[in-house]
Amino acid sequence: MRPLVLVCLLVVGCRAASGTGHDGRASVVEVIDGDTVVVAVGGREEHVRLIGIDTPEVYVDAGEQPDCYGPEASTFTKRLLSPGTAVILVRDVVGRDDYGRLLAYVSLAADGRMVNELIVAGGYATPLSIPPNTAHAGRFVAAARTAEAAGLGLWGACGG
Repeated sequence: MRPLVLVCLLVVGCRAASGTGHDGRASVVEVIDGDTVVVAVGGREEHVRLIGIDTPEVYVDAGEQPDCYGPEASTFTKRLLSPGTAVILVRDVVGRDDYGRLLAYVSLAADGRMVNELIVAGGYATPLSIPPNTAHAGRFVAAARTAEAAGLGLWGACGG
């Protein structure tokens, strides 16, 4: 039964970022932090929260320090998604979060690699599954387990 559910999520749940007036193609404007970017899409700018991952915080209240490995995660995403990088946005079931950000899986248009997964695989993020947006949760968990076993990124630097 589980494979059938997954197929349904992939076929029904994931789709190009409809509701944004385009076919999912966008261009990176800037990276806010490790899991949030701004893209130009459909003639406007959109803040995009990467689905299924959570990077350590960089922006904190005055007097507080960024979370362990937050600056490194932000730097990694900035290197991966420099301004002008062409990307493809794919939404899951819920299209926006409570802050109005577009929720998406982001892939590099040049080679199709999924940015969300690359960030987790490098040890820069942990999986964060918020139903019903869970189409790729298994991929992210597997990537995190591999990164943790190798002591990559936050897994080696932050005491697990």
